[in-house]
Amino acid sequence: MINLMIKINQKIDNPLEHKTECLILPCAEEKKPSGTLKTIDGCLNGAITQAFENKRFEGKPNQTLLLNGAGSLKTNNLILVGVGKTTDVSPENFCRASATAAKLAESSNFKSISVDLSCFDKITKGKAGLYGELAGAVAEGAGLALYHFDEYKSRDEKDDPPSRVEKLTLVPASKARTTVVGKSIARAEKIVSAVHTARDLISHPGNTATPTFLANHAKKMARKNKITCKVLGKKEMEKLGMGALLGVSRGSHEPPALIVLEYFGASKKKAPTVIVGKGVTFDTGGISLKPAASMDEMKMDMSGAATTLATLQAVSSLKLPVNVIGIVAAAENMPGGSAIKPGDILKSMSGKTIEVLNTDAEGRLVLADALCYAQRYNPKEVIDLATLTGAVLMALGHQAAAVLGNNPAMIARLKEAGDATGERVWELPLWEEFDKATKSDIADLKNIASPGVGAGTSMGAAFLKQFAGEQPWTHIDIAGTAWGFDKPYTTKGPSGYGVRLLINYLEQHKR
Repeated sequence: MINLMIKINQKIDNPLEHKTECLILPCAEEKKPSGTLKTIDGCLNGAITQAFENKRFEGKPNQTLLLNGAGSLKTNNLILVGVGKTTDVSPENFCRASATAAKLAESSNFKSISVDLSCFDKITKGKAGLYGELAGAVAEGAGLALYHFDEYKSRDEKDDPPSRVEKLTLVPASKARTTVVGKSIARAEKIVSAVHTARDLISHPGNTATPTFLANHAKKMARKNKITCKVLGKKEMEKLGMGALLGVSRGSHEPPALIVLEYFGASKKKAPTVIVGKGVTFDTGGISLKPAASMDEMKMDMSGAATTLATLQAVSSLKLPVNVIGIVAAAENMPGGSAIKPGDILKSMSGKTIEVLNTDAEGRLVLADALCYAQRYNPKEVIDLATLTGAVLMALGHQAAAVLGNNPAMIARLKEAGDATGERVWELPLWEEFDKATKSDIADLKNIASPGVGAGTSMGAAFLKQFAGEQPWTHIDIAGTAWGFDKPYTTKGPSGYGVRLLINYLEQHKR
């Protein structure tokens, strides 16, 4: 990893006696301070009560109040952060609140922060499992929010280094909670590390993060996490007849790669979940060249690949009792002299021929061969993630990814995982009319629909459906969420969307 994560630990302590630069207190929405907050208010001569009365703070979700505690408390500063009504409390609420408070602490130049967990007992009503989930959410939210990517920045030695939070301490009130808090911290650190990995990969520019770079990263990650990794190069792909993936890469000097990661946490007799990621490391649009404006962001067209690699990292580090295969179709889409042209016909690994009407609809081409390759594992289910269409932004903005597939039960489970993690998905239709619109007059399929059909996101999924097999399959279009996903725990640039969604899905629905 490029970015060092903050150190997260725990310490049993009384919040009134806890020494730290800044103590964060999650607060439920109420009319006046109660419990620990009321006691602290007394030490501050009613400053918190006054804030409630003036409606500067009421405990509403992600509302904050920064106070000076020096002289009255052992902590130098206090940050009150709202988590909403106790009836609506969820781990995701605490994740967002923790992230909000952590960002405020960092912008206030604090290097060491603590979070008081004394409110948990009242909220969880003695449920150790929920207590652990909330503690993990606090650690996860802060860890995700304090991400920075500084790999390419140079600094004058005389300049002061940027102020960064370096240490986070969770403060349970009793020894009885230390075991569950410790486990929650360990899990959160693995999740945060994986999301950071995805963000790092996406943040690299296209002249660094080539298909070969992704393949080398996968090999190193596999060795570290005891995952089997194999990389298919151009010759292997030619033998398999992967004409669609190879066609996309033809205009580039960078060789393509099909990266395959195998994790077996259960009996090898059990069919695996296969996760397929689009790995177009830079997308110029090819001969159908994109406009210059914002083309630099096309380095993130491999976000599906980054999520796939990071998810396998998390699955392995968490030792989940599931079988998961990760497949990344990596290529660079360039307008070179050998590049495919509009009107060209490619033959995919499945044997189906594809008329290329627009070379900028390249993601579905690389995924076609990857989805076909996935069938070699006789999968239980297949999930593909791709920054596939700009149309999904028109439908859902940056608030949710589109989900389409052939299995309503699978989509429902992904929705549940999305709601739990804040990485929401929203189903779009995959009607038979869209299947018909993928048919070509001179080949089996065409990679874009005829003018006037519209429904770009559904059309992209309808094309992929032709290669997805008969098992449960879901396509997740992350073009609107991989970049610009506005949550308290995301930062400017790549979000790492999909890692937390898929881990929750695999954890909750392992069968």
